[in-house]
Amino acid sequence: MKHKAGYVNIIGNPNVGKSTLLNALLGEQLSITTPKAQTTRHRILGFLNGEDYQIVFSDTPGIIKPAYTLQERMMDFVHSSFEDADVFLYLVEPGIRSLKDEKVYAKLKKVKEPVFIILNKIDTIDQARLEEEVEYWHSEFPDAAILPMSALNQFNIDVLIDRLKDLLPESPPYYDKEDLSDRNERFFVEEMVREQILFNYAKEIPYAVEVEVEEFKEEEEIIRIRANIYVERNTQKGILVGAKGSMIKKTGTGARKKMESFFNKKVFLDLFVKVRKDWRSNDRDLNRFGYKS
Repeated sequence: MKHKAGYVNIIGNPNVGKSTLLNALLGEQLSITTPKAQTTRHRILGFLNGEDYQIVFSDTPGIIKPAYTLQERMMDFVHSSFEDADVFLYLVEPGIRSLKDEKVYAKLKKVKEPVFIILNKIDTIDQARLEEEVEYWHSEFPDAAILPMSALNQFNIDVLIDRLKDLLPESPPYYDKEDLSDRNERFFVEEMVREQILFNYAKEIPYAVEVEVEEFKEEEEIIRIRANIYVERNTQKGILVGAKGSMIKKTGTGARKKMESFFNKKVFLDLFVKVRKDWRSNDRDLNRFGYKS
């Protein structure tokens, strides 16, 4: 039996549902999802394995015009997805007419690899509007396959997977088939803490935060985790902690519950808030936190 494997890279504007789509394709909550833009900061690989195939899905940050160094590094992850793709999934939603970076949009229109225009969130429009959207995207990408979808409701997920299998090149698997992702447990812990911060805080706080696991000890019946939450200013630290520690406690409780579900084991989580001045514009800090250019 011949084996097929390839990279299927998901790109699109912020908040169009890229991470929701990845989770739906894998049947696992691999990427964090929130209503806020720029929830995804890294490039995350997730593996869908079958007896004779492996699809390596790549979730990338939403495409923006960078305002500071962290965002530049995030866009580097997007550009890297053009280097290894066997198939592109360009995720759009009704009313979205282009990527927020015109250069990336132009680059996508020139790729030689197959492109799927994934018209997401079709549960929010009627049939007439859907037909308008399909017609528009067909005019923009005449050679692309256009697939209406609701990632949130799992509509057309199986159809997409079947079509992707047909397009995969013959290849041995790129990764161990026992693995779900290229990321380790510490990364997912950091993301689960950051997800709660995105849910619990407004304005600039979620965007000024980075999480770093300092200790991860797995025992027979419990996982003990100590993590640092870094902010850029003392005022942000005060907001993050909250009156008498109320907000950091809320964040820790929410993150711990997610971790216990993810690891299927009891978790003890200890969070500390520290100031790391202007880390989003510091090359050394960004490299340390995994945003390597």
